[in-house]
Amino acid sequence: MLYNEEAVRANIRNRDGKRVFYLGKGDQLTSSARDYLSRERVEILPAEQAKPQRYRLLTGGYTEEKPEHMTHLYGDVLVPKTHPRILFRGKMDTLESELILCQLADKSLEGPVGEILGLARQIIRCEVLGEPLKWDTLCGLTESEQRKRSHFPQEYYGQPHFMPSFSDGMVIARLNRARCAAREAELASVTAFTDREGNLTRQDIPQALNRMSSMLYLLMIQKKAKLE
Repeated sequence: MLYNEEAVRANIRNRDGKRVFYLGKGDQLTSSARDYLSRERVEILPAEQAKPQRYRLLTGGYTEEKPEHMTHLYGDVLVPKTHPRILFRGKMDTLESELILCQLADKSLEGPVGEILGLARQIIRCEVLGEPLKWDTLCGLTESEQRKRSHFPQEYYGQPHFMPSFSDGMVIARLNRARCAAREAELASVTAFTDREGNLTRQDIPQALNRMSSMLYLLMIQKKAKLE
């Protein structure tokens, strides 16, 4: 298999607190993928080292085989597929697919939705590796600027709040579906990162997903304004 930079980004793993990439026999890296790994100081290891001799369980036990009803939480740690973190990852997969469909529905959305998609993939990476999520603006707007526009769209776009309808067309329908997916992912993230005392252990991911759903709504507003 030939890994390009995007494939490499998606397959970086965490081993003993360090980011690593497992490369199998016969697999190759494009020059951009190799440059990315070097630049990010990600160690390349033989794929044979990726398979643990036994898997750890959150209960403190071990298993020699990976049961079908379980999957990797991180590293060699297995959890049931019903674990809140795994359900959250599923919601993120759905969100990614909805964003890509938005790009296919309207070429003018390739840029702004592509930026939202990039943030979604950054969230997935940071969640799996346990890294903090860092971002400043989304589609050129700070969090404060985005909030003002989503609260007062008439002032900024000449378009008041509206309830989407079939008459608005496929593009707005797609954007609204992606907005709903972002909202579902946000709610799933709150469940995934709430401890037994009810405290949120990560605020960066729910906050970013909240901003994503708001940005998708603003894109709906902009498209609606052009229809009027």
